[in-house]
Amino acid sequence: MPKARYALGPKARYALGPKARYALGPKARCALGRVQGSALALLAEVPMTEENAAPLTADWLDARHGFFTRQGGVSEGPFASLNCSLSGQDDRALVMENRARVAAALGAALPALVGLFQVHGADAAAVTAPWAPGAGPHADAMVTDRPGIVLGIVTADCAPVLFADRAAGVIGAAHAGWRGAVAGILEATLAAMTRLGADPARVVAAVGPCIAQDSYEVGADLHGAVVGHAPADARFFAAGGRPGHWRFDLPGYCVARLHAAGVARAAWLGCDTVADPARFFSHRRRTLAGGGPIGHQISAIVL
Repeated sequence: MPKARYALGPKARYALGPKARYALGPKARCALGRVQGSALALLAEVPMTEENAAPLTADWLDARHGFFTRQGGVSEGPFASLNCSLSGQDDRALVMENRARVAAALGAALPALVGLFQVHGADAAAVTAPWAPGAGPHADAMVTDRPGIVLGIVTADCAPVLFADRAAGVIGAAHAGWRGAVAGILEATLAAMTRLGADPARVVAAVGPCIAQDSYEVGADLHGAVVGHAPADARFFAAGGRPGHWRFDLPGYCVARLHAAGVARAAWLGCDTVADPARFFSHRRRTLAGGGPIGHQISAIVL
């Protein structure tokens, strides 16, 4: 499988000091940046074609996986081109072809790719056999110990998080918007993996392309929910551009929650979905542009 790696070196991770955050400037495009105490390597990208839905990968995540972009599919218009959401207004036949390309990129067939009806909650489902497309449970994470089942999460600014305990043969995938992250979806994923024999101390996790702090101005409701859950998490907010607003570091928050839960390693790929329209769908960018239909990219993992 092509490896367009966002190669965060062996010690790259969020430091948990009061001001720790990725220092990615407004023009950073999953390329170069800084992590407190660690350097990011230069990132290689695989050219995308309509026939090649080559994903981005995390070199520390030791299971077949991919954080797919919006490139490499057959959908058109606002869904162009690798839209993998079954709940939008895109032509279902085109979405199924896109999902088949994703499965094939991971060495699987379309029926092996499963998804969820994502609800911004904190429930994790254990998958023992594939279900029909669109028939997944209402949940925001999946785990499995069954080889060949592809766990797929769709996002358009929320954080996709992929997990693996290679020694136990257990993987997981989570959809972490701010509500789900605060509610504990990441910890719920780890708990579900543990029930299948995983050990959080062996689990590695990668936070994929999502809205970054520079692009994520939020109001008092989100700020209050995060700080109300844990006052120390005020460190994930910077001043906003308007009174009563802040900029929230969603990927940093997710990585910190993973570290607090005891994983062996967790890091963000460094990709801002809002700032990169050529590669990523973005709900925030669509909203700022006045609304309309939108596609969703997929992140997937398989044993």
